[in-house]
Amino acid sequence: MALSTTDLTESSGGGMAKTLSPGNHELKINSVRLDEFKFIEGAYHLLMEMETKPIDGFEGFMIDREDESKGRYAGQIGRIKASQYAFADGETKSGIKIQRDRSILMFLKNLSNALDINDWFTEQDNQHETIEDFVEAFNKTAPYQDKYLHICLAGKEYENRSGYIAYDCWLAKAENKKYGYTSTPENLLKYDESKHLRKIENKPVSSFGNDDDDDDLSIPMKTSSDFNLD
Repeated sequence: MALSTTDLTESSGGGMAKTLSPGNHELKINSVRLDEFKFIEGAYHLLMEMETKPIDGFEGFMIDREDESKGRYAGQIGRIKASQYAFADGETKSGIKIQRDRSILMFLKNLSNALDINDWFTEQDNQHETIEDFVEAFNKTAPYQDKYLHICLAGKEYENRSGYIAYDCWLAKAENKKYGYTSTPENLLKYDESKHLRKIENKPVSSFGNDDDDDDLSIPMKTSSDFNLD
């Protein structure tokens, strides 16, 4: 059969990556959890499993590898850090005391405001003994469910276990009254690769990885640079 140059409609998914990468997105939160930061005792990253709006013709990762009946994600997904740096007790060089739990609560308060779920946050006053309990309740009750935010993702490239470039992503830091996450796009930071992406040295790619393998969602090896009290 002769080759046609007109019948080139992309197949399902169109080759689009199944995972999120740095840039401007509209995302919802699917779950939230704390992740221990091994370089500082007691320090945590706050991780959010996030997903884009459904994409026509897109076949995402399976929601549950052990139960195919749950289907697949309708959009791109990724594990996103609340901040580039871990939350920890400490003191800045200028002598300002930093409290891990208060910092996490402040982030969740601001996030709740952006999501318009302030009532849930207020109702939690004196209801939880530990920050672990608080975050667990936030995840279990999921007041954020199906609420989308405009988000600027910053991140760094890393080589995953299959030898391909993947991304460790976090919410970009506010700058000049523009923010890394907002309910409306007007006050959102515009993604700037020169500011928001840390690249690794270019390496030749001999072939493409298996996009059905969700190992790319794993957080890369943490380094001491993931913690900063400046």
